Amino acid sequence: MPFLQLNQVAFTYAGKTSPALSGINLSLEKDDITAMVGPNGSGKTTLTKLMIGVLQPTAGSIYLEQRPLAQYSLAEIGRRIGYVFQNPSLQLFCPTVAEEISFGLTNQGCDPTVVEERVGFYLNYFELTAYRNAFPLYLSHGEKQRLAIAAVLANEPEFLILDEPTIGLDAYRKRLLEEYLQKVASLGRGMLLVSHDIAFVNRMAKRVITMGDGRIQSDSGWRGNPAYDA
Repeated sequence: MPFLQLNQVAFTYAGKTSPALSGINLSLEKDDITAMVGPNGSGKTTLTKLMIGVLQPTAGSIYLEQRPLAQYSLAEIGRRIGYVFQNPSLQLFCPTVAEEISFGLTNQGCDPTVVEERVGFYLNYFELTAYRNAFPLYLSHGEKQRLAIAAVLANEPEFLILDEPTIGLDAYRKRLLEEYLQKVASLGRGMLLVSHDIAFVNRMAKRVITMGDGRIQSDSGWRGNPAYDA
């Protein structure tokens, strides 16, 4: 059963005559690591925003766990799908780094002891402990990126969408991120990696979707493609 299912999805931005996306048919499972690649302007980020309900399709339908996505609130979607923006500053809003990581857990009513343990783990894993009480927007871009990823992972969503997650990360921290994402995948959580970092994609993804001109140009995981079973 697909976790996310998109059927003939199209989207056109207000004031534009040409669609940003058209004819998108896509299924994503919870036990796969999928990468989405393609040039700037090919529709990758627009497509991911449709998947989390931030944008609404102008045609077609999207299902989350076989239920129309439009029937979920944004909060309900957010508990199931964790999203890391390409620009991490857009999702950082708490007074301190520690509060950024704990925000979702606290709002879900998690036990304070569990919250503190999880915050401590992610601060340590992503090497942010020294910035525990720092204002997030004062961090470097790479530190913000690690914090945004940590804050999303701490909520343990069922599925992850990461838009250019390696931007601002050095080789060592990329490797840390890769190791952690592999652990997350081994627990049965799926993910979609939107990236121009081909080396990262090649190391991480079992399936690669290529976007171009608002359409899916190729999909190594399409069941009609022999590469799917390779």
